[in-house]
Amino acid sequence: MRAARFHGPGDIRIDDVPDPQVLPGQVEVSVDWCGICGSDLHEFLEGPIFIPRKGTPHPITGAEMPIVMGHEFAGVVSAVGPGVTGIAEGDRVAVEPYWVCGACAACTAGRYNICRSLGFVGLSGDQGGFAERCVVDARWIHPLGHLSTDVGALVEPLAVGYHAVRLSGLREGGTAAVFGAGPIGLVTAAALRAAGAGTVIVVEPAAARKAKAPGAGAHVVIDPTTDDAAAAIRDLTGGTGVDIAFECAGIDAVLASAIGSVRPGGTVVNVAIWGHVPRVAMNALVMSEVRLLGSLAYCGDHSDVIALLRDGKVDAEQFITGRIGLDDLVAGGFRQLIDNKEENVKILVSPKEMPA
Repeated sequence: MRAARFHGPGDIRIDDVPDPQVLPGQVEVSVDWCGICGSDLHEFLEGPIFIPRKGTPHPITGAEMPIVMGHEFAGVVSAVGPGVTGIAEGDRVAVEPYWVCGACAACTAGRYNICRSLGFVGLSGDQGGFAERCVVDARWIHPLGHLSTDVGALVEPLAVGYHAVRLSGLREGGTAAVFGAGPIGLVTAAALRAAGAGTVIVVEPAAARKAKAPGAGAHVVIDPTTDDAAAAIRDLTGGTGVDIAFECAGIDAVLASAIGSVRPGGTVVNVAIWGHVPRVAMNALVMSEVRLLGSLAYCGDHSDVIALLRDGKVDAEQFITGRIGLDDLVAGGFRQLIDNKEENVKILVSPKEMPA
């Protein structure tokens, strides 16, 4: 079958790879759509980061470069291994793309997303969503019901935002600011509205992304190139600051502004994956007893996100800004998102032959 594999920075190739084998307890998914994630772009530009280097195989999968990419995907079940129940061929499903050890302290506590040996399908092995088919353990399969598989491909990034909001402890009617209106910032805003936030403020300089923020859930949009974002947020909240701020950009100055935007005793949730070691003004945290919290991916969140989509509480289709075939992955996908990121949110890739 055909699959897109990472061979090194800037080197992603469409290779012929062996068909996956379905073992007991596993499910094969015929991939319809797979989204391009910001972490995929980091790997393309700066990697390998999560991808295991040659000579350093992943501790769970045993795989090393070249690696099949793609982790935001959905499709149709094409085979079911022995011992699997409740899943049938033909089911539309989304995939929670993990490999975990199941034995470390995090796994045994139910927090498998911070497993010390954590791996991601599409970053850590020979399975991924930029391939015609993918095999995963049945525990990671989530039925979509009547939802389409293009919307299903957005369950994974939506789960990132949903998890961050859940982890933050936001109370219904609370106030929140989201710094960065890229894909993760927009889905975080959508998750905040679905969670009952009273006020959602989005901070973003790019015109195209600012335009998308109200549809995602923003009550107010602030341009940090024309306003001091932290001061503007304090003004909007009667001088107090928001309860929670979400850093979704991975930029030092943005993190500082997020810290400055929360009330005394408030919380800053870092959702971004950073490409460098950030500089943090620790006294700004100390003097206001601000809590800085890291949020990684998702843990038990996919079913709730699918329910939100089924109930119409989140409009996911608005985030789809392009659909391409696998052969156009680099030029029409990765390069488009890197060179024209302000105009795009989520480009979906089909490993199947695209209609002319």
